[in-house]
Amino acid sequence: MEFEVCYQLDNEQQFWDELDDIVSAKGQTHGLIDDALRSYIAFVTSYKGEYLHTEYDIVRCSFKLLESALFSTHKDYIRRQIVFSLLGEDSPDTLHLIVALLLFDGRDNEVTFELMNDEGVFPRLIELIQEGKDDDVGLHRMLLELLYEMSRIQRLRAQDLIATDDDFVQYLFQIIEGLSDDVNDPYHYPVIRVLATPPPPQLILNEQYMVSAHDPTPSSQPPTTPTRSLTNRVIKILSAHGSRYKTFGENIILLLNRESETSLQLLILKLLYLLFTTPATYEYFYTNDLRVLLDIITRNLLDLPLSANPLRHTYLRVLYPLLAHTQLRNPPHYKRDELLRLLTMMTAAGGASEGHFGAVDETTKRLVGRCVRVGWLRAADDDDDDDDSADRRRQGDPARNLLGVEMPGASVSSLSVVEVTTQKERPGVLTGSRRHQEGGEANGKDGGAVGPEQRLDAGEATPALEKSPFEVEGET
Repeated sequence: MEFEVCYQLDNEQQFWDELDDIVSAKGQTHGLIDDALRSYIAFVTSYKGEYLHTEYDIVRCSFKLLESALFSTHKDYIRRQIVFSLLGEDSPDTLHLIVALLLFDGRDNEVTFELMNDEGVFPRLIELIQEGKDDDVGLHRMLLELLYEMSRIQRLRAQDLIATDDDFVQYLFQIIEGLSDDVNDPYHYPVIRVLATPPPPQLILNEQYMVSAHDPTPSSQPPTTPTRSLTNRVIKILSAHGSRYKTFGENIILLLNRESETSLQLLILKLLYLLFTTPATYEYFYTNDLRVLLDIITRNLLDLPLSANPLRHTYLRVLYPLLAHTQLRNPPHYKRDELLRLLTMMTAAGGASEGHFGAVDETTKRLVGRCVRVGWLRAADDDDDDDDSADRRRQGDPARNLLGVEMPGASVSSLSVVEVTTQKERPGVLTGSRRHQEGGEANGKDGGAVGPEQRLDAGEATPALEKSPFEVEGET
């Protein structure tokens, strides 16, 4: 039933004063709380076109409720009511406010995103996103943000991933291509995180597919959960239609260059790992973009703090297939001497290199050794003996299970697949900068332009990365 709003407002200040009165209501019963919520939503949506002109205004309205005594006292009940409203509401103005409430409450209280997952909200978000952005651009962008944030902190249900079809993933790629002339468009990063975590949606979908493939039947899932292997639709679409979606690749490299949050770096690296170990996507990126990516990886390997070994290992696991499988393996070999010097420094005992990298662990030594054995990096007189080809024949295709589709000849160890999949970090933790630590500026920020020689937005030193609940024994 529609909730009637009868207010006479003369100016914007009266709107905000009246909103304060509404959220100050005393609700001692569920009926009174529902009345207050209906009044709040009806009032805001009735005057949205008149007084709410920017995204900041929507955010301000959201926090009026989230910071109220009404919400503080009855937050569990109110959260559930808002989630149920999302499942049944169709009005764009009302949805905009509901999505904003869930997004900003969830960022401070993960229980909100967990409740959304429990109530099966993921397919509803996909449905709303696919309806298009023409009705309300602000709502559409916020839906992408909510999908990313909800998915990045927890494992999605298998039935929800099954409901994510090729059309939806292609739609996300098409959004980025349609905006390729405007790199500052606010849609770029939300969409890319969803595909690969988000924040682009592709990133977080890739993460979910990898985790599902590594542990398809977790104990937390009900017995009725489907157990069949899920196709990684992000990799599937790029394998079949990668030439159509080059802008996505350019943007994830740009994002990796700028990003200081450890969890998002890991999301990007996981996607790159699968792209470089899947034959159909070996050459997805342009050659010049691969050179920029190599510059970023080598810079970050030099700049990571001593405590960031798990992240360093993930960079090295991506570096090997980047060197062995992509266009970088073809002459002229880009920065071969510089790369060899870096790899030698990372495993050398004693001297200046040990002062820079500290004590070298066995995993780092082994991963660096794998990179050094790439044919074109070895000395000229050893070039005829290509260990990489032998490795490819011995190792087979353990990455195939992560994709859910047949891909011949991917060269990667099964242990590396598991290790890349299971690396994780809680959202919000920033990767430290060696340069800032040495200069006493660990909490500072770089101010230069984006480029492969600079890390932007360096933060505090990264503690040891957490392992996921799906970790296995076998590698340190």
